[in-house]
Amino acid sequence: MRTISPEAVPDTLLRDGLISESVFNRFQRLAENSSEDTLSLLVSSGIISEEKLYKHLAELSGIPYSDLDPLDLDYQVVTESLPGAYAQARGIVAFNEEAGRISIAVSTLPTPVQIDDMENMLGKEIVFYLSRPRAIDKVIRQFYGLHSSIRAAEKELTGDDVVDIGNLERYVDSTADRSIEPTDKPVINAVNHLFQHAFEERASDIHIEPHRENTIVRFRIDGILHLVYKLPKKLHFAITSRIKMIAGLNIAEKRRPQDGRIRTHYEGKPVEMRCSTVPVSFGEKIVLRILDPAILMQDLSVLGFDQRDMIIYREMISTPNGLVLVTGPTGSGKTTTLYSSLITISSEQNNIVTIEDPVEFVTDEFNQISVKKAIDLTFVNALRYVLRQDPDIIMIGEIRDRETAVSAMRSALTGHLVLSTLHTNDTASTVVRLMDMGIEPYLLVSTLRGIVAQRLVRSICPHCREEYIPDRTECEIAGIEPGTKLIRGAGCRECRNTGYKGRVAIFEVMNVDEDIRRSFARRATLDEIREIALSAGMVTLREAGIRKVLDGVTTVSELVRVTAGGI
Repeated sequence: MRTISPEAVPDTLLRDGLISESVFNRFQRLAENSSEDTLSLLVSSGIISEEKLYKHLAELSGIPYSDLDPLDLDYQVVTESLPGAYAQARGIVAFNEEAGRISIAVSTLPTPVQIDDMENMLGKEIVFYLSRPRAIDKVIRQFYGLHSSIRAAEKELTGDDVVDIGNLERYVDSTADRSIEPTDKPVINAVNHLFQHAFEERASDIHIEPHRENTIVRFRIDGILHLVYKLPKKLHFAITSRIKMIAGLNIAEKRRPQDGRIRTHYEGKPVEMRCSTVPVSFGEKIVLRILDPAILMQDLSVLGFDQRDMIIYREMISTPNGLVLVTGPTGSGKTTTLYSSLITISSEQNNIVTIEDPVEFVTDEFNQISVKKAIDLTFVNALRYVLRQDPDIIMIGEIRDRETAVSAMRSALTGHLVLSTLHTNDTASTVVRLMDMGIEPYLLVSTLRGIVAQRLVRSICPHCREEYIPDRTECEIAGIEPGTKLIRGAGCRECRNTGYKGRVAIFEVMNVDEDIRRSFARRATLDEIREIALSAGMVTLREAGIRKVLDGVTTVSELVRVTAGGI
């Protein structure tokens, strides 16, 4: 480990060609009139990015660099290796422990005395890594903030409290004399830290899952689940009760699934979370779906439609009557497409009503009805009453059975535009599914205007894009000549070294024209319907994905992941 004077760093940046001489001179003038330390000023003035600066310092000092992705860190190692106050005061984080050696990230090189102190305190050999101050601060905030709340909550418990782990197993210790309440401040703080961490990491879902020995917390980011925390099992009931309380659910009811919602804010913007609870082997599992209005209600042009499909889809949703279906599995972006469509066609002249189970995102852009089975307010019954409310456009959250399908189609027959979703793999199979439900061909012929099937693929990170030569298998999938260059993400701090950041949809759009309608009338097979649609110019999901690959939007491996089976 070589010691480096911060004042000498600008000279080394100039020497190694990381900044030009004019930039170096500009920094010298800034430094003369600033009280900020050299390293901070280099970053705050835009002379060099914090990541480049600390990678440069790592090379100069001869110690490895670590970017400290919170999703890759072990909660127990971080919080139990070093006291929170000690870590915060010195700006250090312990992030790995193996074979009696512990890895510690620092933003400033420790002195020999400090190294001795840490080794004596830990009783282990230390391997130092250099990291960005912001990365260290983020880990300290996310991990120790939750950890202090968890520790405070544990102190509120006397003895070993009852661990309620559902119907399959139940452990009871008679020495327990009280349980921690969901209104206790440590529990409130723990849940708040959990939410903030999820928002910072751009999570779309939070999973809180009870296991035999502990409770694990996972975030879904860009469609992939990541293990984030392992929490003490005895706090599971308090944390789930707190979430159920603010979601408006019955805390005492643990045998039946419940649905609720939470409205909060992040960075001054409203955020809604849909809460679902279900009893599992070791207690209640909670899943929170994070609903961002900026994502749910977008301009159709940014969703991922190609030019031809965009024109066709806009024509579908601009018709005064008929049924338009958006299909795909759970988590394929159907709700975003529908909400964005409603925003597109919304106007003062239109009365738009949605019937959902539950309402995905509460907005005053249109009239929203939430299905309530307990009072017999089903999709069918709600639709019956909605038709007396003089609607122009009706959105039905999901067609699940024949009765709902028939009601939707009859509404479309009587002069209304109806939008809905169905869980099918592609456009042609949607028609077959409706026929299997018992829908008469004449209803399909008279009402169906179009079907859209969709999937979500991860987008290549814009910060680490690179060209590469694909192997033979990738060339065959993409239909390109060997040696043709494609784009992929190399992996960087912005994308957590995954090579992907964000998601975009791929679409298969079937325009129901006269030829398609005639195929309905004669009860054509799935393959026959697909062939007719393809001859009319329909692009399959796989083909739409290949276009995204060739355009440098996503990768072949991602395309294969979401369109497995050759769709």
